Amino acid sequence: MIRRLCAAIFFSALFLPLPSLAEEKSRVTIASPWEVSSFDTAVSGFAIQALEIMENLVDADETGALQPGLATSWSASDDGLTWTFQLRDGVTFHDGTAFDSAAAAQSLTRSWQKPGVLAKAPVTGVSAKGDAVVFTLERPFAALPAILAHATTIIQAPSALDADGQPSALIGTGPFKVERFTPPQSIDLLRNDSYWGAAPKIPAASYLAAGRAETRALLAESGDADMVFTLDPSGFARLENVDSVKTLAVPIPRVVTLKVNAAHRFFSDPRARQALSLAINRDGIATAITRFPEAAAGQLFPPALSGWHAPSLPRLGYDVEAAKGLLAELGWTAGDDGILVKDGERFSILLRTFPDRPELPLMAAALQDQWREIGVELQVSVASYSEIPAGHQDGTLHVALYARNYALTPDPIGTVLQDFGPGGGDWGAMGWENTEVADALTAISATGDQALRSKDIAKVARILHDELPVIPIVWYQHTVAVASGLQGVVIDPLQRSYGLSKVSWSE
Repeated sequence: MIRRLCAAIFFSALFLPLPSLAEEKSRVTIASPWEVSSFDTAVSGFAIQALEIMENLVDADETGALQPGLATSWSASDDGLTWTFQLRDGVTFHDGTAFDSAAAAQSLTRSWQKPGVLAKAPVTGVSAKGDAVVFTLERPFAALPAILAHATTIIQAPSALDADGQPSALIGTGPFKVERFTPPQSIDLLRNDSYWGAAPKIPAASYLAAGRAETRALLAESGDADMVFTLDPSGFARLENVDSVKTLAVPIPRVVTLKVNAAHRFFSDPRARQALSLAINRDGIATAITRFPEAAAGQLFPPALSGWHAPSLPRLGYDVEAAKGLLAELGWTAGDDGILVKDGERFSILLRTFPDRPELPLMAAALQDQWREIGVELQVSVASYSEIPAGHQDGTLHVALYARNYALTPDPIGTVLQDFGPGGGDWGAMGWENTEVADALTAISATGDQALRSKDIAKVARILHDELPVIPIVWYQHTVAVASGLQGVVIDPLQRSYGLSKVSWSE
């Protein structure tokens, strides 16, 4: 499903006095843009999973193939309505308590009841049964094991919850345990010497959220961070000439995309969304901003998602005159200053984005210029990424620019269902639903047979391509800097793990 993509990991450095050489070679420091703002796995599960603090029932390798995690095996009943996950023996949480079916069922029930991929699955119950966890479903759902590899379904210890049932600590079963957590900026980790699996080679690690791309590049260049992720083009180019650093640029199943509020009066007609798409010079953005010309997105799903990418779809084009024609069909006419007007209202909208991915504000500025050519006035707000789901929830969002990974679950159906299923999603469709897509997603999720799914996958890809509830701009290139003395580094194309437990310093 997802082609093999090898490269590296990313982690961060605390702004403390420089360690001695011995300490330097025993700890790995990672720098990333992403703040870890909460103990809640529904909010910060991505970082908690990637740092190998908590684990899932089901794991996955770099190709997307499912692997045993805290469950050693799983099976479905003949009617597909009951799934049983047999749990691993001899596992303990970081607090010394036993991992068992009751703890797993409690944690997964909480995940099911919170917004996320598991809430989109047709689950009717989660229960403990002997040494197993049992899921009951309202209809067959073959994608359930892949869903249980998602970051929001990691298993937390019962002691991680306070008296009100709210997360108050980071306690899991993973190869690393938390020594110190200072939200939202940093986490210090120690090796879990009681881990059930292969012990990590390094005794300690640190994670630092560094929001500015310039800061992350300097951390890599100075050696204060050993793995640095999401570099801006200028920082990446500079680090290519630093002998103590290795740089990597890896295509992954992530897309920089525009979320459009299709319920808004400006965008409710698909022709309006098509006009916005036609006014985007993707080749120019990919060449000038990301500096990877081949990354211009011709459709939503990138080639890295081989089972979902549709080579037969016509490439999303750039045609300013055609865009103007579509808007004229909708009754928009140019005002005195060139901005379109309809029923006395200017075509003036707000785009929300965030600086954590350094290319996003630059792309927003490019869109501001490009859309003005068709008479659309675009204001840009660069703030916290949380503004995007907040705008989705309260209905105030016009358009948003962000990067979305469609392989957050090993089977992309988990993320696609979350984004484009009934009701849409915080990082997917807003004010847009399509019964054909909903029926196709149901059919896709009911079977793991790729041949049976292919027709419905093609239908989903075509409808999303035509109606553009989200508008793809570029396919993502993951840029990483790694200290030259660090070995065993591999980038997970699913972005589930930094691979900390496998890295070590060369002798």
